[in-house]
Amino acid sequence: MTGSVVLNVTHEDAQAIDDCWNRIGIHGNKSCPLLVEHIHCRNCAVYSAAATRLLDRYALQQDDRAQASIGVESDVVTRSLLMFRLGEEWFALATRSLVEVAPLQAIHSLPHQRSRALLGVANVRGALVACLSLVELLGLDAVTGVASAARIMPRMLIIAAHGGPVVVPVDEVDGIHAIDERILNAASRSGQQASAKYTRGVLQFRGRSLCWLDEEQLLSAVTRSLT
Repeated sequence: MTGSVVLNVTHEDAQAIDDCWNRIGIHGNKSCPLLVEHIHCRNCAVYSAAATRLLDRYALQQDDRAQASIGVESDVVTRSLLMFRLGEEWFALATRSLVEVAPLQAIHSLPHQRSRALLGVANVRGALVACLSLVELLGLDAVTGVASAARIMPRMLIIAAHGGPVVVPVDEVDGIHAIDERILNAASRSGQQASAKYTRGVLQFRGRSLCWLDEEQLLSAVTRSLT
């Protein structure tokens, strides 16, 4: 999926998938007989098929929502934002800078790394892609273990940076939501202090305070960290 495709990644969808990797796989009691052959669940066809089913469902749900919204409040201008979590903090990022939401992959460190934000590289469909720490880029305190539901799975965001795609791991993805531009304009004018760098404003959404990230400033920081 590309940036033109809007993913609706929801916790409810994840619950519909049998996450055997968390029960009998590498993150469970390791009793799965397939582990002998595959070593890690991410190498197993069952794991890949589950990810595919999830992504297919997200796309179908988004199509359904698009059909339902035709003719409703056509004069309201909205902007699509991806909501995700790092540690205990929630963030929003414009989907125009998003290429894909992918399952978590192994990160391979690099010798003599020049940037503290550069975690290493990850294999994305056979291509090695630079992997960066948003915690470091945004100047956040080190993320410690945060209690969460067993079925909430960390993700990797593939972002279209100026020099090519980069990968950033996140602790949870809530989904992509269409936000009224009037709400965003109010958030940018509110003057409420954000905890992270490169933030346009603090957005109140479904009982959460989210740092609405300035994608241009963030992508510029990504480029600097790779040079």
